Amino acid sequence: MKLSVIVPVYNMEGEGKLRFCLESLVNQTLREKGVPYEILAVDDASTDGSLEVLREYESRYPGLVRVFAHPVNKRQGGAKNTGLAAARGEWVGFVDSDDWVSPDCYEKLLGKARESGADLVGCDYCLVREHTFTPGETVQNNHLDQTGAVDLEKRRSLLIRPGSMVIKIYRRQVITENGLDFPEGIFYEDNCAGTVWALYFQHFEKVEEPLYYYYQHQASTVHRVTRERCRDRMQAARLMLEECRRRGFAQIYGPEIEYRFTELYYAVTLFSYMLGVKIPRLSFVKELKRGVLEEFPRFQENPYYQKYTGQEQKSLIALQVKSDWQFFWWYLLKIWVRRAKKALGRSGRKEA
Repeated sequence: MKLSVIVPVYNMEGEGKLRFCLESLVNQTLREKGVPYEILAVDDASTDGSLEVLREYESRYPGLVRVFAHPVNKRQGGAKNTGLAAARGEWVGFVDSDDWVSPDCYEKLLGKARESGADLVGCDYCLVREHTFTPGETVQNNHLDQTGAVDLEKRRSLLIRPGSMVIKIYRRQVITENGLDFPEGIFYEDNCAGTVWALYFQHFEKVEEPLYYYYQHQASTVHRVTRERCRDRMQAARLMLEECRRRGFAQIYGPEIEYRFTELYYAVTLFSYMLGVKIPRLSFVKELKRGVLEEFPRFQENPYYQKYTGQEQKSLIALQVKSDWQFFWWYLLKIWVRRAKKALGRSGRKEA
């Protein structure tokens, strides 16, 4: 078996999302060329008709589609772990069940692996708002200066910016030999796994094309901000930090791991929380600051923080470190002014 594609599924029957995803996978050009691959679809205790759709495809494509059903929900990390345990392919890939891939996606990724000897191969993705194979806005994911045999500098770069996991294929031997998996029971499991996995692969290559279609819809995880989901991101960052320490990498890549934790646990969570939840709480903002300072009290001196964090964000974070109360009310005022300007702009256009 050349490739195992793992698809975690939870309540994706509506609007034909799951069917469109599966159609893109069963119609890969690999199948036309006789390259053996498998689609491991893991239903994570869906409450709609997703499992019935999966059983239909398993019946229509015996040997190609294999279905697994969780009796209780384990979130995407748990579904991916079930797929990893069952995978038989030399390579492993992941696809979110509301997204899809180009017909030649895995032929091109495997071809790049064959010609380069890489054990990790990625591509770019595009953003789309309808079910189509016409590429939308292309998002470059990872850069060419990260490719090739992974030396110390490339490893540091991949730790800082590992990129999305769904647009890559991974040599399964590396996964099994190093006990790599996903945290279960939380959202944002890739925030932990992507960083930890980047510590082990030795040769990364990339196809410079958007072969993955990322469907933009309001039910998507990234478009729904709640305090509970923010806590999941915080937990993913904690688990990432614990794993890096447990595996003995904290001393070698200390600044990189510190910045990655600071970014995921604190900075990204802080601003998405303030912008995304309906009623922000000062107590949660205090909790975020307390957590990052307990681990890394001098995080603002980190060279990657200085380089990659925007000046406005750095100023706002410095304000919060000085005073939670001042930051909280200043930022709420900033949001109110921004929304008021947008409302006035819409009103002006209607009158015109």
